[in-house]
Amino acid sequence: MNINSLFQPFKLKTLNMKNRIVMAPMTRSFSPDGVPTLDVADYYRKRAAGDVGLILSEGTVIDRPSSSNDANIPHFYGEHALAGWQKVIDGVHGAHGQMGPQIWHMGIMADHHSGWIPPAPFEGPSGFVNPGEKKGQAMTERDITEAILAYGRAAADAKRLGFDCVEIHGAHGYLIDQFFWNELNQRTDQYGGATLPERSRFGIEVIKEVRRQVGNDFAVIIRLSQFKPQDYNYKLAKTPIEMEAWLNPLVNAGVDILHCSQRRFWEPEFEGSDLNFAGWAKKLTGAATITVGSVGLTGEFMAAFRGEASQPASLDELLRRLDRGDFDLVGVGRPLLADPEWAKKVIEGKTEELKGFSKEALATLV
Repeated sequence: MNINSLFQPFKLKTLNMKNRIVMAPMTRSFSPDGVPTLDVADYYRKRAAGDVGLILSEGTVIDRPSSSNDANIPHFYGEHALAGWQKVIDGVHGAHGQMGPQIWHMGIMADHHSGWIPPAPFEGPSGFVNPGEKKGQAMTERDITEAILAYGRAAADAKRLGFDCVEIHGAHGYLIDQFFWNELNQRTDQYGGATLPERSRFGIEVIKEVRRQVGNDFAVIIRLSQFKPQDYNYKLAKTPIEMEAWLNPLVNAGVDILHCSQRRFWEPEFEGSDLNFAGWAKKLTGAATITVGSVGLTGEFMAAFRGEASQPASLDELLRRLDRGDFDLVGVGRPLLADPEWAKKVIEGKTEELKGFSKEALATLV
């Protein structure tokens, strides 16, 4: 296994990464009342000290009354939460790392198992939490405008606090993805439509406002997924032509990097090619891409909740695709959640020290 390509530097606008490893966003729920604690700051600092090239934070919600369904999810607004994030980025920079927050609005969600509910009804494109199942309320055009502005304010705060980039969460059935998805977006106004490009208008306007707020030189990432938590086999874009029509407008609106989420990075996106989602996205748009999905482990994320443990796995196939130029960066999730030294162990060849993953790792900040 030749790991040299994984440890080449990467530069793009405000990003100046020492290697191609990206810590993928992973919800932790250790921020009481939305405020990141000193333990959260230390958690991220350890990953920077462990030679991760770029840390993307857990999803952190924007300033909308029902942007979150969990009282312990961090906010990216308000004096106390932003002071907490200031400590986070200062610690990461002190360990010579780079980091961006993943700014997030959950959209219409199921109630949290804790029983906590937000101070206003959940909001989404058409009031659906699942196909055919209503919950919360459909957003008015004023709601949409205010949400777009809230994304922009969060991005501006990220730049002001000294973060190195910002990632917009547009995947996994959350608000922006709910607008993409025809079964949840039944709107008949300018934010709906029969085609995926038509339903992308909300996401495009979010990107444009973020870009307006941060300027042209600040790196902007968007996380996208074809699958939905309700249907892992679902594809928003069923062909490369449909994918090109979806992704190019996002890039043209101001995205620098497409973070292409899938459950297993080695699975092909379309028949007739072994390219994965990130490979197709780079081929169709020319933009930089991040691949992600069970990197370095034998099992995928949701299996952990069913009690299935994952063990360290070979990186050979990942490196083959990286060397071929399929994608630029590699998102690593659970291995870094369980072990802040994962990247350093890989570069030093200490593969016998790599750890597996089980759901117990989610219970603490290591």
